[in-house]
Amino acid sequence: MRIVFMGTPDFAVKTLEKIIENGYDIVAVVTQPDKPKGRDKKLSPPPVKECALKHNLTVLQPQRARDEAFVQELKRYNPDAIVVVAFGQILPESILHMTKYGCINVHASLLPQYRGASPIQWAVIDGCKKTGVTTMLMDEGIDTGDILMIREYELAKKETGGSLFDKLSLLGAELLIETLKGIEADSIKPIKQDDEKSSYVKMLTKAMGHIDFTKNANEIERLIRGLNPWPSAFTYMNKKMLKIWDADVSEDIEVPQNSPVGTAFISKEKMYVICGSGFLELKEVQLEGKKRMCIEDFLRGNRIENGMVLG
Repeated sequence: MRIVFMGTPDFAVKTLEKIIENGYDIVAVVTQPDKPKGRDKKLSPPPVKECALKHNLTVLQPQRARDEAFVQELKRYNPDAIVVVAFGQILPESILHMTKYGCINVHASLLPQYRGASPIQWAVIDGCKKTGVTTMLMDEGIDTGDILMIREYELAKKETGGSLFDKLSLLGAELLIETLKGIEADSIKPIKQDDEKSSYVKMLTKAMGHIDFTKNANEIERLIRGLNPWPSAFTYMNKKMLKIWDADVSEDIEVPQNSPVGTAFISKEKMYVICGSGFLELKEVQLEGKKRMCIEDFLRGNRIENGMVLG
């Protein structure tokens, strides 16, 4: 099978490597253009491009995948299938229907749940017990194509957006190979999605990480895990940003009556924050301009007065 692979970030690299490992004929790799990064704004290649060049694969980086010149260039590679994993551009109908087997997408949720951006992080933030990956035949909608195969994954108790990202990246790569084999054997029957059960999730922003302590402690703890490592959850202490990387939920803590939400207090070398319901025990934090550290080291290096209000 002749394959064109389309993808951009780290999440797509595992799938590209798995296709290479299984001996498929990758005739071209399509990814986003290099982007400036860092203080010096030096152009940096996407992770998929780095992987492709390491394996001496042809790399294409169109500014717009829907431009007719690029569509015609893609046709010349005569692929049997196009594999798409987090490419980052909407594909035109001319590409979606270009090949014998169509455009096969790997999506990091159990479709039709969590269509759209950031399904991995939202599964943690929303407290899902399970999530997974779906391969589907792409159509003109956003994650609305017919389902090919699904694999479920049960979230760990302290799952973070980062840990789940890594696990679903590998699971998606393995499922894609199963899907390609099933397509070649004509053993997969595409299933239409139930639109009535669909949900869309929005893209993550840095502002989402600003903790609202009027919410319950369970909800905040999930937000902290879901936004770890990016964009991260944070509050403010003495007008400095305090990132919270890890926390636990506590219920039975004695605090002075009428203390407002966001009030921090220290007990037995532990730091707690009052929430709208329950308490948050901070486990790992990072004060603006400092390194990440466990709460014990943080308390030794910073004077925290009981009754200080965060935020």
